Amino acid sequence: MSKLPVVSGQEAVRALAKLGYALDHQTGSHLILRQNIHPFRRLTVPNHKELAKGTLRTIIREAGLTVEEFARLV
Repeated sequence: MSKLPVVSGQEAVRALAKLGYALDHQTGSHLILRQNIHPFRRLTVPNHKELAKGTLRTIIREAGLTVEEFARLV
C-alpha cells in the first residue's frame, strides 16, 4: 500500500477534475462535486488547507480510485 499524499481541498478538486468531476455547489466550507460522465457520482470535499488522512482516504474510495491512482493525478 502506497503512502497517502498530503493535499489541500483545492488540490484534491483539481485532481478529481481530471476524472470528469466539476463543482456542483458549495455549502459552507464543503465543495460538492458531481461527475459529468457515467456513473454520475457526487463527492463532498472539505475546502481546508490540509485534508485529514481518513477524509482523503474516504474521498478516494468514493471516487472509485486507489491511492496510487489518486497520487498520479495530483
